[in-house]
Amino acid sequence: MAEVKELSQSEQIALLKDKIKEVKVAMLTTFNDEEGLRSRPMATTEMEEDGTLWFFTKEHSRKTDEVEQDHRVSVSYADPNSNTYVSVQGRAKVVTDKAKLEELYSPVLKAWFPDGIDDPELALLKVNVEEAEFWDSSSNKLVNGFRMLKAAITGTKFESGQHGTVTL
Repeated sequence: MAEVKELSQSEQIALLKDKIKEVKVAMLTTFNDEEGLRSRPMATTEMEEDGTLWFFTKEHSRKTDEVEQDHRVSVSYADPNSNTYVSVQGRAKVVTDKAKLEELYSPVLKAWFPDGIDDPELALLKVNVEEAEFWDSSSNKLVNGFRMLKAAITGTKFESGQHGTVTL
């Protein structure tokens, strides 16, 4: 596989999208002056072709207050079953645009927003991704174990898989 820095921006975004597509829940980290860093689980609604991430949220919440105070966020994805991990850094903002809400809305959201698309608290969190770093050792555990044993016996460095940084 080509080095990430050798890929076009659209190829880098496609790579990033592929790494997170199976992860159902990410950890969104915000910052506030009083308490510092705060993380909470969030379901990614969509990743657009330009790398923008979308999450449904309540318009008035602690996380949206923190995003308004400091737009910098981190989103972490982990899939231990495939040994894939992604850390995303970007800038977030709260979006209440009705057309975008309708475009991304899914009936499953009624569990959190009882009035559905007309829920007065329904909003989106838009994360403009600036950089992402990933670690991927998607070989099975037996193969990784063999590689680790081989490295220990031969005194060579254990190569566990792919690592890269995507800058948007």
